[in-house]
Amino acid sequence: MKTNTMTGNEIRQSYIDFFISKGHKFVRSSSLVPGGDSTLLFTNAGMVQFKDVFLGTDQRDYTRATNSQKCMRVAGKHNDLEDVGQDDTHHTFFEMMGNWSFGDYYKKEAIAFAWELLTEVWKLPGERLYATVFEDDQGQIPTDKESAKYWSQQKGFSTDRLFYMGRKDNFWEMGDTGPCGPSSEIHYDLRPEDGPVTDKATLDTDRFTEIWNLVFIQYNRKGPNKLDPLPSQHVDTGLGLDRVVAILQKKDSNYRTDLFFPLIEAVQQLTGQTDLERDDNFTPYRVIADHARAAAFLIADGVVPGNLGRNYVCRMIIRRAYRFGGHLGLDQPFLAEIAAVVIDNYQTAYPELQKSRKIILDTITREEEQFQHTLENATLHLEDLLDDLKPGEELSGEIAANLYTTFGMPLEITRDIARERGLEVDEEGFQRAMEAHRLNSGAGQAMGDLGGKEVELYQELLRKLQEAGQLDSGGVEYDPYQELAVTGNVLALIKDGASVNSAQENDFVQIVLPKTVFYMESGGQVSDTGTISGDGWIIEVVDVYQPAAGMIVHKGIVRKGTPRVGDPAEAAVDQQRRKDIMRNHTATHLLHAALDKVLGEHARQAGSLVAPDHLRFDFTHNQALTEEELRAIEEEVNRRILEDHPLTITQKPLQDAIDEGARALFGEKYGDVVRTIKMGDFSYELCGGTHCERSGDVALFLITSEGSAAAGIRRIEALTGRAAYKLVQTRFQELKQAAAHLSTSPDQLASQVNALLEQTKKAERKRDKLVQKLALIELETALTDLDQVAGVNYLTSILEDADLETLRMVADRFRQQVPERGVVVLATVIEGAPRLVAAVTEDLIKRGIQAGDLIQHVARQVGGGGGGRPGLAEAGGKHPEKLASALASVPSWIENQLSG
Repeated sequence: MKTNTMTGNEIRQSYIDFFISKGHKFVRSSSLVPGGDSTLLFTNAGMVQFKDVFLGTDQRDYTRATNSQKCMRVAGKHNDLEDVGQDDTHHTFFEMMGNWSFGDYYKKEAIAFAWELLTEVWKLPGERLYATVFEDDQGQIPTDKESAKYWSQQKGFSTDRLFYMGRKDNFWEMGDTGPCGPSSEIHYDLRPEDGPVTDKATLDTDRFTEIWNLVFIQYNRKGPNKLDPLPSQHVDTGLGLDRVVAILQKKDSNYRTDLFFPLIEAVQQLTGQTDLERDDNFTPYRVIADHARAAAFLIADGVVPGNLGRNYVCRMIIRRAYRFGGHLGLDQPFLAEIAAVVIDNYQTAYPELQKSRKIILDTITREEEQFQHTLENATLHLEDLLDDLKPGEELSGEIAANLYTTFGMPLEITRDIARERGLEVDEEGFQRAMEAHRLNSGAGQAMGDLGGKEVELYQELLRKLQEAGQLDSGGVEYDPYQELAVTGNVLALIKDGASVNSAQENDFVQIVLPKTVFYMESGGQVSDTGTISGDGWIIEVVDVYQPAAGMIVHKGIVRKGTPRVGDPAEAAVDQQRRKDIMRNHTATHLLHAALDKVLGEHARQAGSLVAPDHLRFDFTHNQALTEEELRAIEEEVNRRILEDHPLTITQKPLQDAIDEGARALFGEKYGDVVRTIKMGDFSYELCGGTHCERSGDVALFLITSEGSAAAGIRRIEALTGRAAYKLVQTRFQELKQAAAHLSTSPDQLASQVNALLEQTKKAERKRDKLVQKLALIELETALTDLDQVAGVNYLTSILEDADLETLRMVADRFRQQVPERGVVVLATVIEGAPRLVAAVTEDLIKRGIQAGDLIQHVARQVGGGGGGRPGLAEAGGKHPEKLASALASVPSWIENQLSG
């Protein structure tokens, strides 16, 4: 196959096939939502899913891997958003192809593999490929002479094209401490006709594009000036698919390859522009194509538009694309048509796009429609604000935040509009004003915090136990699915971060056994608790966790005696608590299926908590559930419980399970072999949690609340089993007590309460009429002897038990009775808060006395505010005890207004 005819999809596959031929295992792309990694907003590099392997807290059954990983860079350290559309190489979503070695091959093979693929498989001319290797600009870390040597051994590579770079460009670090090492970058010469390259700075110009980064992880940083060699050396590489496709297809822009240009053409078809008009106005085309692709992949991975974090990003890119569509004359929702082309283009490599087609297209259109209603007003308002700024001034962050909270105008769009006029936005001020909406981008680094000392402690402990034959190569045996108790000798005790031989009563310790049956927190299910006991001693287990690969550790408190290393012990899970957890976990699967049936396929899990006393389930949905929907969901779950379906639990390859239709949860990490849970033909999910044997074991399911967890995310909380029965028992007892108080039966209670409520409403209406009559009588009495100031008749009064309607009625009657030179201010207290009404006659309005100004003057004194028309205004407050003094200030205010 000729390389200049290869499609983008073929190039991706050829990369994967090449490394499979070199003994690498293909590992499917993980979700854009990083599994179990709170330090990242999105997966932003191919190595993210292998983070735990590099840290030593996980291990795989392979030492070589390859894939093409879905990535997003829109926040934190890696943020390409501002460049998207302005050039031909930056994107929000992109694919990072990579190959990895976990303690297997190293620099020699990695460099040889890269050279072979580039020059022999893809037939790129070797004379246009340049490489860089590490040389420490601070003179502390050894120069990477190994990589330089291996580059010089590649057939057709000349050392004239090898340059040495410092720490900024060619030394990769995981964090302030932890694994790190030199890297070697490969650059492609786009304009060889410009002549020989003698200055390494030329590699950082538009003549070159960096296409591949080879990272060699060989050190463990212990401090600013201390590097120790790692016992195992690793390789982590990354190659951007879009850039390579542009080179192989001989395009001068990533946006003109067969991965992107169909999207550009779809936009052009909507605009009706000529090719020349399109190319003269290419920025909006690039933004729309990029953002349509990003939105499609985000929604397919369960990220829907919202106000916080990942959901904010999804909302922002859809709205930003819609606004750029306006530059091209597109004033109706259109982005779904472009996203449909994305799905068609990428569905072979990423079948989740086709599976989620309807959800993707409907979600995008709905978000555009919401923004369409506010965009024009928001833009006009922003333009007015920008008109008031002088060159060099910034739009305040508070105003930008108000544009978002009021009009839904994301900061990025406000910034775009400001920059089109040569102005900037105070982004730090925006973040301060929008604390509730701030993006949680974490540390902005792919690897985050390490907890290195604890990892090293348990890695060393594992090594010693394996050398002593007390643990095999797999480490502690983990099986929480079969038995609830296990015996074995105590292998280690850890107290205050150090190994000890024994522990005393009330010590907080970590304990290692050769096998555990305790479930370790994962997938929303909490850890098991229970006891570990021996001859004369007991440890209460409060948590279970994995600090390093192969080490499952119990945390607990010594409640009795003196446990010692080597003691025989029995570890026993709290059985009743475990059964409660199992009921709740099986119920989440039943609930998920019920949501799918009642609300539709878009209602997908977005988080959960499976605890012994309740369950919490978050799912994607844009509006509150009605009582009818909640009733239908609850009924559906209980119907499946009563049908008593057996749970079929099997282990199978991940891809097989996905191909069979098993539901994978976004943000969860899955191995190559997964555990699947199936009930009937209505529920099939990947799940590592503990479950009932049959749906009937759940016994009873009751929804206790439904509400908003975040924008576009709803939350249901529910009870099952013992907790549900206890709730029914309690509520039924309360029902019987209430019925007894009303001298009726429980089945007649509702009608009896309704009758009482109707009687109460009638009584309240009679009371209101009496209050109004009394208020009018008081007014008539007051009118016979009105107070005066500066020739103005005024009345101030606090009306007991009056509502706002009564205040307004009395104020209107006052103006009827006193048509000239009259001012009235009336007050009452409703539910502990002052309420005020002021009225002014027409002649006084012309003399500068307005009801709105007067009500503000009085309301400020009771801790409130208000406003209204010149003749009638209302206000509220916080301090009813200050009403009398506030009303007493009215005559002096009138006098001051008239004298001024």
